Amino acid sequence: MIQELAEHIQEAVKHAFNIDERVDLTRPESQFGDFATNVALKLAGQLGKKPRDIAEKLAESIRELPEVIETSVAGPGFINIRLRDAALLDLWSLDAPQTYRHQVVVSEYSDPNPFKVLHAGHLYTSVMGDAISNLVAAAGGEVHRVNFGGDVGLHVGKTMWAIGKALDGFSAQKLEVISTEEHANWLAARYVEGTNAYEEDEIAQQEIIALNKKIYQIHSENDHESAIAQVYWTTREWSYAYFDAFYKRIGTKFEKYYPESAVSDRGIREVRAQVGEVFSESNGAVVFAGEAFGLHTRVFINGEGLPTYEAKDVGLIFTKYDDYKFDRSIVITGNEQEQYMSVVLKAVEQFAPELANSTTHLTHGLVKLAGGVKMSSRSGNFLRAVDVLDIAHSANVEANSSRDERVSLGAVKYAFLKVRMGGDIVYDPQESVSLAGNSGPYLQYAHARACSILAKAGHSPGDETDIVFDPSERALLLKLSEYQEVLVRAVSELMPHYVCTYLYELAQAFNRFYESSRIVDDPRESIRLVLVDRYARTLRAGLDILNIAAPDHL
Repeated sequence: MIQELAEHIQEAVKHAFNIDERVDLTRPESQFGDFATNVALKLAGQLGKKPRDIAEKLAESIRELPEVIETSVAGPGFINIRLRDAALLDLWSLDAPQTYRHQVVVSEYSDPNPFKVLHAGHLYTSVMGDAISNLVAAAGGEVHRVNFGGDVGLHVGKTMWAIGKALDGFSAQKLEVISTEEHANWLAARYVEGTNAYEEDEIAQQEIIALNKKIYQIHSENDHESAIAQVYWTTREWSYAYFDAFYKRIGTKFEKYYPESAVSDRGIREVRAQVGEVFSESNGAVVFAGEAFGLHTRVFINGEGLPTYEAKDVGLIFTKYDDYKFDRSIVITGNEQEQYMSVVLKAVEQFAPELANSTTHLTHGLVKLAGGVKMSSRSGNFLRAVDVLDIAHSANVEANSSRDERVSLGAVKYAFLKVRMGGDIVYDPQESVSLAGNSGPYLQYAHARACSILAKAGHSPGDETDIVFDPSERALLLKLSEYQEVLVRAVSELMPHYVCTYLYELAQAFNRFYESSRIVDDPRESIRLVLVDRYARTLRAGLDILNIAAPDHL
């Protein structure tokens, strides 16, 4: 509707001055109007006239549009526009712009490594990846959510080395004494032990390197019988079960999980096929010299003939395209991967530019507790994903006497999503569960209250026509009409925080309306129920985008 209004004004410009000029509409402070345009200032140079004179003439033409009730000129030539109430009511829509219609989009995020514990960064990436994927899906995209993780590589060698030490050899039977509840923590402890040994003990380091090669061999030979293979496959399955339980808890679903072992060979083939053209050999390794592109040199195949993370990501890009024939691939990682991915994509661009150019890499900062410090999984001093969820649950119990995990989970998700992605996130549990501030629970309770009002009325809002709104009703309606514009921006930039900001502002606008306007058993009940219904539906739609539950009652 707002685009139609802009086009109507553009037609008025053409009619008045015979010029095709794009018209952009903004929202001024409400006392000046519903919309404003600076098109007169843009036309002044072309017409050689004062912008205010142009604005005055345009205002007369715009005023004749059927949806417009009033226009005025302000400042050097801004045109303020006020719509008829019926037109403003028609502006409200929950539909997102279909900018991804007929596009296949692969969304890759979370990316945990088996044999390691999920940390707070995985929780953040999962929450952000869900919201971004929902934005693309709402905009018409055919979204495929996938996950990628290292079931081969040096970290596996470190963990397997420590497992062998802990079990006094490789025996799958000895693993049976470890309870299911302890699987993830037990593996995490082994990873820390293996990492420390690798860094401090040269003999252990060589043993770990040998084990790393052995794990690749297990895959290449499809070995499920040897003692070490049985331990490897068993503990890998522990990790996957742990991941599945975690994703179920936070409401995240992936269509496919790509283990590194499934893409390593493809990466090696693609890289070796480009040696001499894109890649070069150096001391037995295969490297990409990124300096020519303002980047740095990275190894893609090491001196042992094994693929590095770089080659595996090359294999992943090609495998994802084979599986989905994507129009766009979105990859979400931490900021520390930014330069790394720049090199990988620049290398791929040299021989498969269509794949590199259709890949968008989004990054985020660290997740810290308020007052916390940076922590590391290598030393075992890190913030686990489940720690964040448990802390939020405890804070919700203490602050709100609520054990509803929909609320504590909504608190965490909203706390992550309300901040623009890119910088570090400082998570404050008490702030996140507050019912009086900019929080997920505040919006969940706002939705529940709106549903309660509708239930108390005892009937559904009618299909009202020819409504004339009073000032408080109109103020709420004006805010409701912004939702689609917010979605346009959020989809365009792939930034869910715009949705968060809007929902909070909308809830505040409703509170102001509710304080001054009785609803049930008021002569204007039917009209106001229309607004309450649209308010509740808008809150639910926005929370759905954020993958936050919108309970009807709490």
